[in-house]
Amino acid sequence: MNWKEAALNHAEVEDPKESVGLLLNIRGKERYYPCRNLSMTAHQCFILDPEDYVKADSLGDIVAVIHSHPTTPAIASQADKVACEQSKLPWHIVNPKTKQWGYYEPQGYEAPLLGRQWVWGITDCWSLVRDYYKQEKNIELKDYERPITPEEFMKDPLFESYAWRTGFRELRPDEKLQTGDVLLMSILDSTLNHVAIFLGDEVLHHLTDRLSCREPYSPWLLKCTGKRYRYAS
Repeated sequence: MNWKEAALNHAEVEDPKESVGLLLNIRGKERYYPCRNLSMTAHQCFILDPEDYVKADSLGDIVAVIHSHPTTPAIASQADKVACEQSKLPWHIVNPKTKQWGYYEPQGYEAPLLGRQWVWGITDCWSLVRDYYKQEKNIELKDYERPITPEEFMKDPLFESYAWRTGFRELRPDEKLQTGDVLLMSILDSTLNHVAIFLGDEVLHHLTDRLSCREPYSPWLLKCTGKRYRYAS
């Protein structure tokens, strides 16, 4: 069985969930290494088990990521393209029903700031802040590893510690907001679990399971705002 047959078999077994695995070069031979998908919404996306990645890396050189699209064509989605750029590896995609394959490799793709799909750890609210600063201000903000699931993150949001580590300072109560300032918000929770960008009368942000958007900085969003930050270094 070659690696494509092994990956397709894995995808068929996992259907309707997305399968994920790694293509390895083991002493000159290509081998498929199946991994676990830890996503809570595995029918829509995947989170590759970090332990499986480490095990695979100990067996050979990781040369590609392989995952399935059980209900959509084997074409890289917006989130796939972003994650592919982050991985710095080519990606193979297979649909277990049609048995069709797709391929995508890093080529400098950047997701648009508006209308992007929400995917935890790939295109979420913190990703939008990072991409805004990169695209609009040519500033590369640090990224930080998220917990495996949003549910784990909600138990202990990390935005406050991210802020000062990333070069932001908290605004004093008497300081007025400026375009590009970052707002930490509490959305349907008591913790500061969301981050947005101030754009005058509007904010740019990305709420869970919605498309990223600009919307008026309404009284409700103002009430949700707990802390305000400005990039300082």
